[in-house]
Amino acid sequence: MSTRRAPRLSAGVVVVRRDGDDWLYLLLRAFRSWDFPKGMVEPGEEPHAAARREVREESTIDDLEFTWGDVFHDTGPYTRNKIARYYLAQTHTARVTLPVNADLGAPEHHEWRWVDFEAALSLVSPRVAPVVEWARGVLLGTVPRA
Repeated sequence: MSTRRAPRLSAGVVVVRRDGDDWLYLLLRAFRSWDFPKGMVEPGEEPHAAARREVREESTIDDLEFTWGDVFHDTGPYTRNKIARYYLAQTHTARVTLPVNADLGAPEHHEWRWVDFEAALSLVSPRVAPVVEWARGVLLGTVPRA
C-alpha cells in the first residue's frame, strides 16, 4: 500500500512591469536557477497572501497590482512533491533589493533581472517555462482571465 503524501504548495508571483509597449518579467537567481519570487504557503495562510508576502520578502516590491484578477497557474509536482502556484501582477517599481533573510544570514537570491519574454524563456528551467508562456498569454489577452 502506497502512502503518498499530499503535495506541498508554494506560491509566487510573475511580477511584470511596462517598458514602453513591452512587458518585462522579474526573475531572481538562486545559484544557477532563475525563477519568479515564490515560497512555501505557511499553515493557515491563503496562497494569494503567501505569494504577496514572498514578493515583498524576496524583492522588497510592495506595490503589486493584480490587474488581471486572481488568475493563477500551477506547476506539476517537483522536488519533494511540491507544486508552485503563480499569480500575475504588475508593479511600477524598477529597482529591486535583495534583502538578507534572517534565517540564512544572507539574501535568498544572488541576482535579479528585468527581462523580456524571450530572455525569460531562455533563463528559466523547463518546469517554469510554461508559467512564462501562460503569463504572456494573459498579458496579450490570448489566455482567459478566469
